[in-house]
Amino acid sequence: MLILQGIPVSPGVAVAEAVVIDNEGFRIPRRFVSRDAVDDELSRLQSATDAVAADIASNRDAISKQLGEQYGAIFSAHLQMLRDPKLHAELEELIRDRHYCPEYAVSRTMRGYAKAFQELDDPYLAERAHDIFDLEKRLLRNLLGRRREELSHITTPVIVLAHNLTPSETANLDPQYVMGFGTEIGGAGGHTSIVAKGLEIPAVVGIGNFLTDVSGGDLIVVDGDSGRVIMQPDEETLAYYKHEAEEHRTFAERLETLRDLPAETTDGSRVYITANIEFPHEVNACMRRGADGIGLYRTEFLYLGADHEPSEEEHHDAYSKVVQEMDGRPVVIRTLDLGADKMGHLPLAEEEKNPFLGLRSIRLSLRNLPLFRVQLRAILRASAIGDVRIMFPLITTLHELRQAKMVLNDAMEDLEDEGVEFNRDIPTGMMVESPAAVVMIDKFLKEVDFISIGTNDLVQYSLAVDRSNNHVADLYQNGDPAVLRLLDTTIRSAKQANIPTSMCGQMSAGIDYTMLLLGLGLRRFSVPPSAVPEIKKICRSVAISQCEDITRRAMAMDSAREVDTFLREQLRQLVPDIMLHY
Repeated sequence: MLILQGIPVSPGVAVAEAVVIDNEGFRIPRRFVSRDAVDDELSRLQSATDAVAADIASNRDAISKQLGEQYGAIFSAHLQMLRDPKLHAELEELIRDRHYCPEYAVSRTMRGYAKAFQELDDPYLAERAHDIFDLEKRLLRNLLGRRREELSHITTPVIVLAHNLTPSETANLDPQYVMGFGTEIGGAGGHTSIVAKGLEIPAVVGIGNFLTDVSGGDLIVVDGDSGRVIMQPDEETLAYYKHEAEEHRTFAERLETLRDLPAETTDGSRVYITANIEFPHEVNACMRRGADGIGLYRTEFLYLGADHEPSEEEHHDAYSKVVQEMDGRPVVIRTLDLGADKMGHLPLAEEEKNPFLGLRSIRLSLRNLPLFRVQLRAILRASAIGDVRIMFPLITTLHELRQAKMVLNDAMEDLEDEGVEFNRDIPTGMMVESPAAVVMIDKFLKEVDFISIGTNDLVQYSLAVDRSNNHVADLYQNGDPAVLRLLDTTIRSAKQANIPTSMCGQMSAGIDYTMLLLGLGLRRFSVPPSAVPEIKKICRSVAISQCEDITRRAMAMDSAREVDTFLREQLRQLVPDIMLHY
């Protein structure tokens, strides 16, 4: 049994066999072959070996001619390893006697050799592990016949283990079959983590290098609550996590009794808990959990994974479906937040050295006005059938906000000229996601109908921490005193201006922070659908006066660690039953 620690990003517990996606994106399945197919599978392995050997020999000859025999000798060593009789005997034994498919036999055997090299004290010999990985990839490329096995094609319950998953790859995971996932890199605030939470898939990221220790088909536990990934768990551990999974289900069923009750504190303050969604089908989960509406509809997932730019009708269909199914509840549609770690099929999509500070979000939309107008027209058309509100992301200057509103007005005029119905008084708001927006909040509040605080980016930009980088993940802290002061300034200013304020970042879904945010004056939360019952439970268990006292004490603290420890202890005292499950 091997226990790995990473960053918990999506709660829950999952137990299933592994599907491994290595750095090049290969799916390495454990598949068995029938007895009468063994000879054919051995022939297929031999053909792959011959093809790889020919390729290596070609590289050896070309490099030797260009740079000299000493460089060609590198490839000669690869050929020697590939033709090693012991290696072939092991592979044949796994295929002939254990009936493993060649892909799994190659992966299991080569990774075993690589791990043995990596554990040697001699640095030179340890480096030979890279040569073995190279041979493995060459063989797998030939055996699989393609670079990527579509994750969306998985049809049996699995745990996906990968070096990394992009937001679009995560969005294509089917929660019916992908029970959980773990990645070597990534941070809690990255969009991959956000999507995992929305899909309600237990997930742990930023684990560090571990793929050499696992093969497809190994039994894996993903503990999304504590951030653990356990490989080959023993019987006692398995029993414990099966019990934990059952406890989660039981607790979730108890929380379902709150679905039709308002999120009202014990001293009578009404709190509104809306949901964040990426896909129209998530509306069912919102309604099932008793959400007061959609506080953030992330529309960029129309683009991620698509091979074309969505048309106005495709936009309109996606928005209309959500508006109709929410049955009169408000739906806040955010315009495209593409860029950084979310890039789709766009004319302006190009590699940037620092994408989080580059052409993203509203900047990208304002640089691509035809795309922006298509989306705005679709949103306006959807506003004719329900309570639709429009929100612009990553506004940092008044000029950007005014430009966006001007394009919106142009879209309105076009629709009026065409005789198309829409809500001429559609509420228009902005995301507060940067220190610049907070510093200028008094000016912004005069030009919007509402604001929503996006803590994922606000924390990132305030603390100068890339939220998808596991190397600095420990510096990304929602409870940092600097962040709390920015939140306090924003919420106080909006209250004085009588402008509704919501929070849609991950911080709003963290049960540790609910009482702090209530004490700051926040009365509108927008969270993943799965978090709605938990946040409602806390709201209905405390009084605002208690929350204000907690906030005053937290605001006087000097570090995020001190704040987080204090908040967790207060939650344990005031809402003990919810803490039993975290």
